[in-house]
Amino acid sequence: MRTLPSFPSLRSYLSWCDETGQLLPVPQPVSVRHQMTAVHRNILERKGPVLRFDQPVQGDGGRFDIPVVANLFGTGERVAAGLGMALDQIDDLGSFLAALRSPTPPDGLRDALARWPMLKAALATRPKIVKSAPAQQVVLQGSDVDLTAIPVQTHWPGDAAPLITWPVVITRSCATKQADIGAYNAGIYRAQVLARDRLIMRWLPHRGGAAHHQSWAQNGQKTPVAIALGADPATLLSAALPLPETVSELTFAGAINGLRPRMVAAKTVPLMVPAEAETILEGWVSPTETAPEGPFGDHTGYYNRAEPFPVVQITAITHQKDPLYLSTYTGRPPDEPAIIGDVFNRLALPTIRAQIPEIRDLWLPAAACSYRIAVVSIAKRYPGQARRVMMALWGMLPQFSYTKMVIVVDPDIDVRNWDDIAWALATRMDPARDVMHLDDTPMDYLDFASPRPGLAGKMGIDATIKIDAETNRDWGEVMKTATQDAEFAADLVARLMPQVTT
Repeated sequence: MRTLPSFPSLRSYLSWCDETGQLLPVPQPVSVRHQMTAVHRNILERKGPVLRFDQPVQGDGGRFDIPVVANLFGTGERVAAGLGMALDQIDDLGSFLAALRSPTPPDGLRDALARWPMLKAALATRPKIVKSAPAQQVVLQGSDVDLTAIPVQTHWPGDAAPLITWPVVITRSCATKQADIGAYNAGIYRAQVLARDRLIMRWLPHRGGAAHHQSWAQNGQKTPVAIALGADPATLLSAALPLPETVSELTFAGAINGLRPRMVAAKTVPLMVPAEAETILEGWVSPTETAPEGPFGDHTGYYNRAEPFPVVQITAITHQKDPLYLSTYTGRPPDEPAIIGDVFNRLALPTIRAQIPEIRDLWLPAAACSYRIAVVSIAKRYPGQARRVMMALWGMLPQFSYTKMVIVVDPDIDVRNWDDIAWALATRMDPARDVMHLDDTPMDYLDFASPRPGLAGKMGIDATIKIDAETNRDWGEVMKTATQDAEFAADLVARLMPQVTT
């Protein structure tokens, strides 16, 4: 599937961005307190390049020695490139992910040979253990540990403190060994800087890192943790992907890169860490100590309230000789998580179709916080099928448990076109008949519209053409231009007004 070179490090990816005209150095001093977010957002909204802030400064004007990289995945094309392919090849990777979840045995030698790329990718996931690594060229321990030397941004005026937004947080359960890399979890969890050597780790109870922390805490032990800052793009995106529980994010990154991931033993915790990362933070998560995390600006466009989360004691910082710090912001879309989410929606479609075969296309609008509203088209065959699909999405697929509105349309409607959706709602939906309400269903506690935290209603809208028992009326025929007339018109207009086609 991979058509671009392998990017074993953040630097190799940035070199490719530079060669393709997608890297913009920012030589002017820019404050990590609010200013950098404002610049980043302005560039992202213009679908602009990766930014490298060469002179990040503190709020009081003091200068950091570490450049900041931002807007790495500010376009869908760069998200796909981080996975090694063009944007129009994402569907192939989605099929690969679907096969990982529900593999089928090969049907004879010909089928086995056809699956060789998948087999090769699986073999590439075996980590390669190295004794020395770029990520450990400089090792800081004890009183030399200083998180405030890293140019961590304070993104919004109401934010409580500097916030690390692109950490790959690596953990393992109490029942595993350091060498069991296939059982590691790598997740993207934001981390608040609390002091020179302390962080607050915000992982929600249903995430893998929180489950590992619980396994150690139940035994009264601290949880070893390693936080990779500035990992390679495949590792960053794999850590954000909703992979099957049996697939390690770190080893899957090797499959995406077409290279065995290089890992090295951490200096002060029993974990293996990515050898090519820019910086590694090592430490221990307390089984009992928490601190109020936040408030911080969130993907909803609102500040979330302060809540207690576990405290991490940092025991070592290792980094390359001249490290880069990778950062982003989270806010009302558009932001990088929303752009990544749009690509990931396409990756998830083959897996969703495998479970709900009548689905033809699905869109989670970024403007709706990337998951609050879903528009889905189906190949409708029987009455009530739209409602069945709504309930299947909410009940069968965990990623839709927080989706509070599902709009179902026919295949002739472009689910990514609001004008098409509005036409379907206006001409194929009756509010008294085609709207379904559910009460007291799970909801993201950050949804302030919910009457109670964690519980809210859901609404399904059937905007499909009604058939059989769904209506007592004959349905109108959709108007369409005949194919030959459309082709004639396109050819004539192209000759009359060539500038239109260019």
